[in-house]
Amino acid sequence: MLILYRIYQCIIMIPLGIIVTILAAVTTIIGSALGGYRIFGYYPAVIWAKIICWLTLVRVTVRGRENIDPKTSYMFVANHQGAYDIFSVYGFLGHQFRWMMKKSLEKIPLVGYSCRVSGHIYVDNSSPSAVRHTMETAERQLRGGMSLVVFPEGARTWNGKMRAFKRGAYKLAAEFGLPMVPITIDGAFAVMPRFKKLPHWGHITLTIHKPMPAPTDEHQLAQSMESTRAAILSALPEQD
Repeated sequence: MLILYRIYQCIIMIPLGIIVTILAAVTTIIGSALGGYRIFGYYPAVIWAKIICWLTLVRVTVRGRENIDPKTSYMFVANHQGAYDIFSVYGFLGHQFRWMMKKSLEKIPLVGYSCRVSGHIYVDNSSPSAVRHTMETAERQLRGGMSLVVFPEGARTWNGKMRAFKRGAYKLAAEFGLPMVPITIDGAFAVMPRFKKLPHWGHITLTIHKPMPAPTDEHQLAQSMESTRAAILSALPEQD
């Protein structure tokens, strides 16, 4: 069965996936350049993500979408199991947002540029001035009423277990009074962990937890990190 799946990937999935990715990126760039970045910076990617999941034979189930209001801005914080976290959140969250993503992703041909022009935020920690520029870019998005999605672990897990959380997203949530919404991604590690080059068919469950109040001081910030982490863990299989 796996051999047939790999043949299907090489003959059908990968070629079609490349075409869909190029079309989504070009549509995003043109639409954003014409002033429609709120629409073209989101919806082409939603369609792209759903098609990629469909082509890969990956099913995504969403729980808790009723916990969020489409007219409210949030800071979404999610665990980072693998590459398919991107597709599952993009395609199935059902809420307009922008990513806070690693600076290295900007180097992806065409896709990196489309992310920049559509308002996604590249996190650059190379110098104090770069960090300040990252925060200023995030602040502009938040002042415009946009929600943000961040992986507070900073990178994909190597073994399926959650890494320690970083404070950056929580500081922004505190500054702008944004409710924090934990998102649990379960199944993406089995589909495509960071040490694999090709995905496997599977099932990903996206659990959207109830919003939590924004932290207002350093003590509450630490509590918020603990609370959101606990919420995310609560919808994952027990980890050793």
